[in-house]
Amino acid sequence: MAVLAPTMALGATVGLASAPASAAAVWNSCDQWGSTSLDGYKLFNNIWGSGAGSQCTWANSGTGWGVWADHPNTGGIKSYPNSTKTINKTIDSLGWLTSDYNVSVPSSGAYNTSYDIWDTDHQYEIMLWVNHNGSVGPIGTWQANVTLGGHNWNVYKGTNGSNQVFSFLRTSNSNSGTVDVKPILNWIAYTKGWMPGNETIGDVQFGYEITSSSGGLNFNTNNLTINGG
Repeated sequence: MAVLAPTMALGATVGLASAPASAAAVWNSCDQWGSTSLDGYKLFNNIWGSGAGSQCTWANSGTGWGVWADHPNTGGIKSYPNSTKTINKTIDSLGWLTSDYNVSVPSSGAYNTSYDIWDTDHQYEIMLWVNHNGSVGPIGTWQANVTLGGHNWNVYKGTNGSNQVFSFLRTSNSNSGTVDVKPILNWIAYTKGWMPGNETIGDVQFGYEITSSSGGLNFNTNNLTINGG
């Protein structure tokens, strides 16, 4: 899960020379909380976990961006670099909410590539893992296997102590595709009754929850679009 507020300081960062893919980018940052807005999306470097190493996020647009990260081979999530689109509509009033993604991710390290969807009150967090690698796992216990929004998922439900977390893990890794998010929200609210239908969906984030990337690994978002109405 991605946290919402900083809880600890970060060690030294490295220069962008360590991240050659960022050389021609219109924005880049190695700052712990570095962020910018591009094309209706907000980009975050977002290094928040204990024992984090170095990380730089770069962007050519709100939908084309990447991350270079060198986090030690230890447990615990170190960061969630992401691109965020703000929706601010209730589940009931959303006619549709879809996203296309295309990523290039490393074959080593421990991470997941995921959507992180929040209600505006931050009572509920919905994670959609489209791929993952290494020793990582969701919060909570297994609830069901469902086919929703064009994908087959294993669903987990739990709490991080601050909010409810509903995690949907794709049963096979995918580096590109389309997710129809609206049926997933309807299933949570109406089939399971885990959150109210009049809950307002605030931010839809997409990024990489990185636990370890020792030696420096690249995570590239070749294309990402998030649209709702």
